[in-house]
Amino acid sequence: PAPRRPAPKAPPAPMFFRKAGPVNGGFVATLLVLVVFGLLMLFSASTASAFYKFGDSFYYIRSQALYAALGLGVMWAVSRVDYHWLRQFTWPLYGVVLILLVVVIATCDPINGCRRWLYWEGVRLPTVQVSEIAKFSMILCTAHLFEKYKNRVKGFQYGVLAPAVLLVPVLVLLVFEPHYSAMVLMCCITAAMMFCGGTGLGWFGAGLAAAGGGGAWFLMTRMDYVQERLAGWLDPFSDVLDSTHQTAQSLYTIGSGGLFGVGLGNSVQKHLWLPEAQNDFIFSVLCEELGFVGALLCILLFALLLVQGIVIAVRSPDRFGSLLVVGVMAQVGFQFMFNVAVVTNTVPNTGISLPFFSSGGTSLLLLLGEMGVVLSVCRAGNKKRAEQRAAEAEERARQAGRAPQEKTVFHAGR
Repeated sequence: PAPRRPAPKAPPAPMFFRKAGPVNGGFVATLLVLVVFGLLMLFSASTASAFYKFGDSFYYIRSQALYAALGLGVMWAVSRVDYHWLRQFTWPLYGVVLILLVVVIATCDPINGCRRWLYWEGVRLPTVQVSEIAKFSMILCTAHLFEKYKNRVKGFQYGVLAPAVLLVPVLVLLVFEPHYSAMVLMCCITAAMMFCGGTGLGWFGAGLAAAGGGGAWFLMTRMDYVQERLAGWLDPFSDVLDSTHQTAQSLYTIGSGGLFGVGLGNSVQKHLWLPEAQNDFIFSVLCEELGFVGALLCILLFALLLVQGIVIAVRSPDRFGSLLVVGVMAQVGFQFMFNVAVVTNTVPNTGISLPFFSSGGTSLLLLLGEMGVVLSVCRAGNKKRAEQRAAEAEERARQAGRAPQEKTVFHAGR
């Protein structure tokens, strides 16, 4: 018999939808409220440190507002792009991420003792944190694999081993930056996608156990660092002049807010008492200025965004789109949860930013671009549902038009 020819490759999807569906107005409204809320809080939290460091109280908010405006434009443009078109960039983007991580470690100048940014002293270019690109690359890779091998993901090879093989090289490179919070976040994102993507529960549990064992071994190799962090976590006021200064000041800041806060712009702790008030610890300033009520409002807004994102994932027309949304929303959800946990000393202190709030223009731009991917899936899902409703209405109309005719013929026969 003649040898079987391999099936021809499907042509890549067109870049733009031929006829895009609508977006979910509720999701867009919640997102816009979060972005505006974040800009207001950043302006309030950053004025003192910006004036002290740069002599310009608008230093942080000016660039952040520009990136927010650009990011919203990018988000809307990306929402018009067919998300299937992104699949052709799965492996090139992953390769670029690995190269950029090596470049950062080998050639870039450190900021605060860490090499996490594409930054060279004296070169006036926007600093880019490569780990932010790496998060989306892992989301794209995992969604691609779980769509391509959807009939095999319940087993070990494609349900656990394949995503682990992609994740481990990124984690190894992040160790050398070092960027431990990004490592934890990427593990959580991948685990969420594996669970939602259909990995067998037995293999999923085994993968979690293996990851936990690897994490324990990693921590044991860095006992000095771990002991210092654990000591500061258990007693955040034990060394307020040095190792626990940031955590202690964060707790002072949160406690000062009370129920309704001291008022927007009236924070005392942001006046150089609280380190990184405009960045990782901006939620503490929010608690001081807006109190428990403001903090609860912020939490509810993020929860609402996540619920609306889950609805979009459920209504996606295919597994690839659903997993893309799951990955992006897991990134936002876990990052928010870990940031709040750090500033409230629920977990040991590690640097992690608050999505849509913390200073960092390129990070905000990339995050809004990912929101554009979510909206792209939303458009496709809404279009498919509209077509299904139209087909059902047409079928009902056809049956309703045929029923009287059949009844008349029956009586004539009698």
